[in-house]
Amino acid sequence: MKPIKKSSKLNYIGYDIRGPVTDLADQMSADGIDILKLNTGNPAPFGFNAPAEMIAELIRDIPESQGYSASKGITCAREAVANYCTERGIPGVTPNDVYTGNGVSELILMSMQALLDRGDEVLVPAPDYPLWTAAVTLAGGTPVYYHCDEKSEWNPDMADMRKQITSRTKAIVVINPNNPTGALYPKEILEQIADLAREHDLILFSDEIYDRLVMDGHIHHAMASIAPDVLTLTLNGLSKSHLIAGFRAGWMCISGDKSRAKSYIEGLTMLASMRLCSNVLAQSVLRIGLADPDTPRLLTEPGGRIYEQREFIYNAIKDIPGLSVVKPKAAFYLFPKIDAKRFNITDDEQFVVDFLREKHVLLTHGGGFHWPKPNHFRIVYLPDMEALAGLATRLREFLESYRQA
Repeated sequence: MKPIKKSSKLNYIGYDIRGPVTDLADQMSADGIDILKLNTGNPAPFGFNAPAEMIAELIRDIPESQGYSASKGITCAREAVANYCTERGIPGVTPNDVYTGNGVSELILMSMQALLDRGDEVLVPAPDYPLWTAAVTLAGGTPVYYHCDEKSEWNPDMADMRKQITSRTKAIVVINPNNPTGALYPKEILEQIADLAREHDLILFSDEIYDRLVMDGHIHHAMASIAPDVLTLTLNGLSKSHLIAGFRAGWMCISGDKSRAKSYIEGLTMLASMRLCSNVLAQSVLRIGLADPDTPRLLTEPGGRIYEQREFIYNAIKDIPGLSVVKPKAAFYLFPKIDAKRFNITDDEQFVVDFLREKHVLLTHGGGFHWPKPNHFRIVYLPDMEALAGLATRLREFLESYRQA
């Protein structure tokens, strides 16, 4: 009998955050080994709980959430998102411009499927959140990477971004605050990106899922507020800021010049209709979450768990010989650099496999975020201080003798 093969569309797709190294970690767990899993930004396993009011609202709404909603989402959820856009300085967003989603992930896929034909190009940051690359590729497009500069606090290299634009470029993806680096882009950089989009008639896709998890008094500027005249799709949700990753409560809003995008918007609406609707119960908590700035604020101000854990692990990692790291300004990730020459590292995935086998900690290698050199890895700093202290000790001990063959 002929083997049943996966679609060739998947040949160039990877999602290493939950890839082969995670499979190895799961097998080790099944064998009775205690693994500290730091591969996903999932707050719940580390003792973060959703606000009680949000849970209560969810319970109250169960009887009203048994049927499908409108394909774009329930009215009160879309109104709440439109109001949030207004608060963030994004003009012209009405409830009709809002699509709810089963998390942002679903909406990323939809946004690319509705836009791209084979050969179309989309500029994606390196390093990136890998779903963007996967979504572009699955839709038949080609991801083209622009460099983010570690020496400039991981801000986009604007000269490199300009250099990547061709006649086939359709859009620029901006991930701000950034995953995996924790960078927060200054207004000046966003203005330059907006200028490029205007000059080359490009769409902007702005992934802002961490916009409420900003620290040290820094300010997040919504991309669409910087480019009110440019067609911009802003993607956001409550998974991280309100600790409900499992609820899958996301949204996408369209702003800017929609006059020439009628066909594209029809495509988005068609895809939204084909999946019927996003989870209606999850939609019901958007209004509560967006009216609650205190939950993310208390996490990220001094004394809050996210703030204090960032401070601890940043200081611990930068003091380990052979490692350096840019201090993140937002989200809950570090993206340390390894002195690859010192440790003779030519394969960063092998590095995280070796660390997993010896020290029982699951990390994600930099190549999983399409970073081109084997000299980075990502740490999720959601665990408590004791676990993070153990991680730092294990990394220090591991690197004292580690050399790749």
